[in-house]
Amino acid sequence: MRSARLELALGSLDLPEGRIAVLRPRLGDDLSALPKDRVTVVTGFKPDYEHFAAQGWQVATDCPEDAATVIVCLPRAKAHAHAMLERASRAALAVVDGQKTDGVDSILKDLRKRGEVSEPVVKAHGKLFTFRADLSEWASRPVMVDGFQTVPGVFSADGPDRGSVLLAQALPALKGRVLDLGAGWGYLARAALEKGAKQVDLVEAEADALACARVNVADERARFHWADATAFRPDQLAHHVICNPPFHVGRDADPRLGMAFVMAAAGMLVPDGTLWLVANRHLPYREALDARFRKVEEIAGDSAFRVIRADGPIRQRVAG
Repeated sequence: MRSARLELALGSLDLPEGRIAVLRPRLGDDLSALPKDRVTVVTGFKPDYEHFAAQGWQVATDCPEDAATVIVCLPRAKAHAHAMLERASRAALAVVDGQKTDGVDSILKDLRKRGEVSEPVVKAHGKLFTFRADLSEWASRPVMVDGFQTVPGVFSADGPDRGSVLLAQALPALKGRVLDLGAGWGYLARAALEKGAKQVDLVEAEADALACARVNVADERARFHWADATAFRPDQLAHHVICNPPFHVGRDADPRLGMAFVMAAAGMLVPDGTLWLVANRHLPYREALDARFRKVEEIAGDSAFRVIRADGPIRQRVAG
């Protein structure tokens, strides 16, 4: 979808000389219409970063200061979109590409009120256009919420989500090593430390969230890992894993992602270790939990969430 609009647009766009930064493309996006030797793919999401790096693209977590063209792949979160658009507005050429479901029509309307906007390329349920505007008011700025720093674009940027609060409240005194999978900006990790954990490893795929966690969890017992939680391999097995796993891939709900967290957690625990998990009640995680743990019980929750304790990981046999 994105590739079709890029191909159409590049026929009429006069790209300035210099570096082209593509902000936040997602795994599966086809960027082959762009001159690869001039492109830097900019993303802080580890799976996407590794995907484009493996394809031979130059990758970075921050937009190059010398980028002459900045192409924004529009995210759904409006505050995040605003921050990305503000960065693009400082380039010689600012380009926006997004699906209708990403809110591209709303962004187009907002930008028309603030500056000059080209006629959009409309194709494949989305739009691509260029703009010129002063968007300094949209610049990304950290905010403090209930004693935690967050930034636009991270999960639950306006404060701890209900599921994480329920899980934190249900945690008992913790001993030994703790892994926080999908740690976000550090809410659960801080709770684990307050419960007495000897060490907490925060594993988070989103670089912006992990940067906030470094601020929020200023404790020598904390270690930080920019990694895909489902592929992470700890240097030591943990006594506890805590997680509030995501269940969306892009716009689509996909409970298989949470199940992958469950499977990964089982492989990271000592034989008598425990997984502490919070999940929406409608998500079908029970089968995965029963397959990988000897004892599974619901210990807390409300009408929307369940908090689960799973003890005794079952080791998967490796075929030989």
